[in-house]
Amino acid sequence: MKLTVQDLLGDYRVASPEEVLAAAGKIIAHRYRRGTFLSSASASKDYFQHRLSLRNQEVFAALFLDNRHRIILYEELFFGTIDSASVHPRIVAQKALKVNAAAVIVAHNHPSGSSEPSQADKNLTYRLREALALVEVRLLDHIIVGEDCTSLSENGLM
Repeated sequence: MKLTVQDLLGDYRVASPEEVLAAAGKIIAHRYRRGTFLSSASASKDYFQHRLSLRNQEVFAALFLDNRHRIILYEELFFGTIDSASVHPRIVAQKALKVNAAAVIVAHNHPSGSSEPSQADKNLTYRLREALALVEVRLLDHIIVGEDCTSLSENGLM
């Protein structure tokens, strides 16, 4: 399916910032639909940056992938306040099993704009990796979204 500007906006005119973001959302959704192969941490960071950067509360999300790292499902699993969200590794593992995922990439945003991982972020990554390993699901990355993105995998923190 090829998308045109008219498909995205409905007509040709100067678009508002909200319309540009809505159109970008449609493009991202089309580009990263079910079955799309995620080839790099950069692609994952781009995806989560678009999905989570403008949120004003913490949102913890996961991309569930098949054994060839193709997207099965994107889901926002936990919601918090402006500076924290309670995440339960058991729920992530249950969802991975339910959709028959072989791998998972998780992400959450920091509404403050900082993408530096906290000690709590590092601890959560360890707990998630261990919980998912018990059911033979690989945790490929944990991405923190702020004004930019930090990949814990790229930074050797996994």
